[in-house]
Amino acid sequence: MSIEIDILNGDASWPMAEPLLQAVWAPQFVAGKPWAHVKWANADLRVLVETPEDGLVCHVGIYFRTITWNGQKVHIGGIGGVSTREDQRGRGYATVAIDAAVHTMRANEAVRFALLVCEPHNFAFYEARSWLPFKGEVYCEQPEGRIRFTYMAPYVFHIVRAPTLGTIDLCGLPW
Repeated sequence: MSIEIDILNGDASWPMAEPLLQAVWAPQFVAGKPWAHVKWANADLRVLVETPEDGLVCHVGIYFRTITWNGQKVHIGGIGGVSTREDQRGRGYATVAIDAAVHTMRANEAVRFALLVCEPHNFAFYEARSWLPFKGEVYCEQPEGRIRFTYMAPYVFHIVRAPTLGTIDLCGLPW
């Protein structure tokens, strides 16, 4: 089996990623989620995994942001929008895409750690890939102003450090 992994500009690659994201996160699926109303950031970069037989099978958005952790400015990376076509799950595509995203974040020497948010059914998946639960508070911006983000659980990944306690302010929209 051969796959192609591309890491592309987030805005420019949106037309390629949008059909997959719309299929995985269909409006009827999202409508019942407690985070259905959340306004999300657009990815800076996108990891796209394709196979010759099936086309685009997996997506991971990459985000770069200067945030505050315990009041100190820190440059971090993040992943979001992790999506694998339903008929392609269990083949390792998400792991490959997340690994490519982490490698890309590591290449940005300013990035100190990575952050993602996920639902409970994904905890074991990320923990098996060395992501650690962040037990502190996370704040972000929404159209109504700054809020504490409690809709999903935050996880961090060690790049230079991996803080698991304290207060993170994303200083913008969540991803």
